[in-house]
Amino acid sequence: MSLDKKLGKLVGRYRIARPANFRLADFDPADTGGLGIGKDEARKVVADHGRRLATLQEKLYAQDKWSVLMILQGMDAAGKDGIVEHVLYGVNPLGCDVHSFKAPNAEELDHNYLWRVARRLPERGRIGIFNRSHYEECLVVRVHPEILAKQKLPPPLVTRNIWKERFEDICAFERHLVRNGTVVLKFHLRISKEEQRRRFLDRLDDPDKRWKFAMGDVAERGLWNKYMAAYQDMIRQTSIPEAPWIVVPADHKWFARLLVSLALVEAMERLDLKFPLAGEHSPAELKKVASALEAEGRAEAGARRAKSRD
Repeated sequence: MSLDKKLGKLVGRYRIARPANFRLADFDPADTGGLGIGKDEARKVVADHGRRLATLQEKLYAQDKWSVLMILQGMDAAGKDGIVEHVLYGVNPLGCDVHSFKAPNAEELDHNYLWRVARRLPERGRIGIFNRSHYEECLVVRVHPEILAKQKLPPPLVTRNIWKERFEDICAFERHLVRNGTVVLKFHLRISKEEQRRRFLDRLDDPDKRWKFAMGDVAERGLWNKYMAAYQDMIRQTSIPEAPWIVVPADHKWFARLLVSLALVEAMERLDLKFPLAGEHSPAELKKVASALEAEGRAEAGARRAKSRD
């Protein structure tokens, strides 16, 4: 089978269409999709996707009807920053916004947990990327109950059903976005614990990467199994037809970037984006304006030549 045919079927293998049967353990973090290619060829494919994305983004911006929201979730060192850097390398920055969500500040804690992400949603014509997102409220907050205690919720509302309720809220929120013209793409970058260990060591060994390391990252490794259970339940409950999860094997950075870029290109091409027509102006009117501008240019050039002779 040719590479093009393999790529054509690739995203579907990792899209969670039957969430009730989803098991995180069924997805190998080191999987490379059976493509039979290496890093160099994968980089060429991602570069080609980048050129296609640049054109698609320009049409998206000009048409001003749709918006695209990419959600990147994964453990520390899963490659979220690298996805943004390499997949969206050629996209015009004017049409793209990236937001990294860290621990909520005092103002954010005085609002509901979806408020801060709702403020950062992409406008029509733009691509928005969430590096972590509202899903942290069903992951880190679930693994660390002490965080939930600081969220100022009325005690009667903090029940054993709170995670189920949050899943319902998030699904309703994303359906609302989709029904109003936002394409929602959700990626879980699945990295193995061993590969995370190696990447942490790389950060410690490289002075240029050491700033990325935090002591708390190591402590979180002790809660790995709890995080995996939280991810599995989250994906089961929130992979809806309007916005399904795509589980991205992330031990090999080149494959993760290829898969995400392919999914983004496919989603945007399905929108059938086109540059808008020239409004109410007839071809004759446009030709007349063009002729006037060309004549103006010739006149200015003549004036400059005359001035230079003087």
